[in-house]
Amino acid sequence: VDAEGEVVSEEGCLSIPDYRDAVTRDRRIAVRALDETGKELSIEAEDLLAICIQHEIDHLNGTLFIDRLSRLKRELFKRWQKKRA
Repeated sequence: VDAEGEVVSEEGCLSIPDYRDAVTRDRRIAVRALDETGKELSIEAEDLLAICIQHEIDHLNGTLFIDRLSRLKRELFKRWQKKRA
């Protein structure tokens, strides 16, 4: 529901083992969500917790951290991936 600031940090993901890269995220966030019983809850987070929450929300939206990389870095990722195959 709210975000401010910017932080660049190295991210990785279990969906893409052994690959990490720098990703830009909001430094502080405020999120509204529903818990497992459907009760609304609010979370405010900053720094590492904010990064982790944003990463997981991306997963819910079908986005991986590599989708947040520049076109050049995504091309480098594709080359890296082909070499591993």
